[in-house]
Amino acid sequence: MDREQSSAQQQPPREPLDGARPEGGTGGRRAAAQRRQMRQELASAAMDLFANQGYEETTVDQIAAEAGVARRTFFRYFRSKEEAIFPDHDDTLVRVADLLASAEPEEHPLDVVCRGIKEVLRMYASTPGVSVARYQLIRQVPALREREIAVVARYERLFTRYLLGRFDAAEQIPPGWQRGGDDDSMLAEVSAAAVVAAHNHVLRRWLRAGGHGDVEAQLDHSFEVIRGTFWATSPSGVRRRGTLVAPSASGDTGSVLESTAVSALSASPGGEVLITVARTDAPLDLVLDSIKSALGAAKSA
Repeated sequence: MDREQSSAQQQPPREPLDGARPEGGTGGRRAAAQRRQMRQELASAAMDLFANQGYEETTVDQIAAEAGVARRTFFRYFRSKEEAIFPDHDDTLVRVADLLASAEPEEHPLDVVCRGIKEVLRMYASTPGVSVARYQLIRQVPALREREIAVVARYERLFTRYLLGRFDAAEQIPPGWQRGGDDDSMLAEVSAAAVVAAHNHVLRRWLRAGGHGDVEAQLDHSFEVIRGTFWATSPSGVRRRGTLVAPSASGDTGSVLESTAVSALSASPGGEVLITVARTDAPLDLVLDSIKSALGAAKSA
């Protein structure tokens, strides 16, 4: 065990995590902002010392002195020096948990998880310089890499719990996801891991590029790949973030139209959207002909 970690056990308990306590009025918001500021200052001091003199050679006393505070103050915000490198994840986990809890039941559960992991990406993208420096430091220090793996696992567990809850509560679930079946836990874990892995892949590529480029657009593309892998068409009645695919009232014709509509919506992120209206008793060939004509007119316009 690191000597700083063992010392941390002798310190008084930390303040509750930012975002995990009720904050009322201007005074509460000001206090929360001050706590976040102090956490950022301690993290910046730790990262500078780790980069300049090495992780093992740096002590908590040095980090506190660099930030201009007492050792006791350091342990009010972090349990160990390695935790100081990841100051934002506690707050972000709270935000993601709130997002999952407030999601509409009609929204596809994997879409909700994708929105949740995007909060993590935005945390990194908000300070590109700090994120790139942290990434370079973590690659050099095994203890920090292990800490990062533990942080990633917290997000995966959060998403897995949410997906399992949707299995239990949702009226509609993605095709092939057997509600109440033995595959539920496996599918929830695999789906959560896929979203987190896609995020990590995009994030690492962006960090290796020095924090340049539209990282959110890259993540959105990876989500489309995952959507195509985990569900080719939306289940009846499950909304894809603003698009409700309703159950068909006319058997096979509705199923074909539903499949065609979903495939068309995901075909080209840069294309325009065509909305067409048809009677439910209209022959399928006439409906498709009208769609082709409308598409041809749009292209020639």
